[in-house]
Amino acid sequence: MLGIGVIGYGYWGPNIVRNLAETPGACVRHVVDLREEQIAKVRKRYPGIQTGADPGALIDDPGIDAIVVASPTSTHFELAMRALQAGKHVLIEKPMVTTVREAERLVAEAARRSLTLMVDHTYVYTPAVQRIRELIVGGELGNVLYYDATRINLGLFQHDVDVIWDLAVHDVSILAYLLDAAPIAVSATGQNHLSNIPQNVAYLTMFFAGKLIAHVNVNWLSPVKIRRTIIGGSRKMLVYDDLEPSDKIKVYESGLRLEEDPEQVRRMLIGHRTGDMWAPALPPTEALSAVAAHFVDCASNGRPCITSGEKGLAVVRTLAAASRSVQLQGHAIDVATLEPCNPS
Repeated sequence: MLGIGVIGYGYWGPNIVRNLAETPGACVRHVVDLREEQIAKVRKRYPGIQTGADPGALIDDPGIDAIVVASPTSTHFELAMRALQAGKHVLIEKPMVTTVREAERLVAEAARRSLTLMVDHTYVYTPAVQRIRELIVGGELGNVLYYDATRINLGLFQHDVDVIWDLAVHDVSILAYLLDAAPIAVSATGQNHLSNIPQNVAYLTMFFAGKLIAHVNVNWLSPVKIRRTIIGGSRKMLVYDDLEPSDKIKVYESGLRLEEDPEQVRRMLIGHRTGDMWAPALPPTEALSAVAAHFVDCASNGRPCITSGEKGLAVVRTLAAASRSVQLQGHAIDVATLEPCNPS
C-alpha cells in the first residue's frame, strides 16, 4: 500500500485527495495546507487522515512513500526537491516549475535516486485526448498539418504565473503527447490589462519539424468559456470540444486533396474531398482518476510515466520560450537554446 501525502488543499487539492482515496493500492495518510479553513474541510470529509500546516512534517513522515505537490506554482520546486531528497516519489501539479533550470534539477534528482517524478498534465489522461492519439498514431488523419486551439474563459486569475503557464500549458502537454515531439521554435505575444496581474491574454505559434504548425489562443478575459481544438490532417480532420457533454470528438472525412504535381500546383488545381462526419464513442472516465491510478502504478512498480519529469521538462522549455518571445514582442525563440532564431 503506497502511503501518500498531499501538500495543498486549494482549488485542485480536493479533487486529488478524492481520486487518490478511491485508487486501489493507495492510502492518503497526511494532508497539509496553510489555511485552517481548508484543513477543516479535510477533517470533516476524511476524519482518518492526519492534517496540519507544516509541509516539512509531512515530508519527514516515515509513513509517507509519495507526495503530491498541489500548492502554488512558486512553491513547487522547493517542496518537490525536499520530497525527492527525502526519498519520496513525487506527483507535481502543472505547471511543473517556473524555470528550465528548476525542472532540470528535479529530473536529475529523481533519476539519481531512482524515484518516480510525474507531472499532473491532466488533459493527457482524458479519454478524448487518448482517442485522438490513437487516431493519429493509427494514421487515420494522415500527416498532421496543423493544430489550432482556443482555450479562453472569464478566468481564475493567477498571481504567480501568467495565462501562458496557466492555460497554454495544457495544449503544450497535449501536443507533446499526441506527436511525441516538441516544437523547435515558438513565437508568442501577450498583454497584461490589469495591474499586479501577469499577462491575461496571449497567442502562441509553435513551429515543428517539417510543415506542422500549432496555434493556441489563451485568455482570462473572455465573456464565454471555450475549449475547442481543430486538428487538420492530410486525410481527415477533427474537432475536439471539451465542453461538449457528448460527442467531444468529431472526425470529418473531408478536406483538400493536396496536389503534388508541379504543373497542377502552378495552375492552382486544388481538389476538395467531401465525406461523412463521425464521432467516436468515449468511456465516461474521469481523467484525474486515471492520473491517480497511473501515478500509484508507476511509483509502486517502477514503470515509466506518460507525463514523466522529462516530459514535464520539455513542456517547461516550450513555455519558457513563449515567455521569452513575449518579452521580445513575438520574435521567434529557439526552444533548445531560448535564444532568438528564424524558424524557417
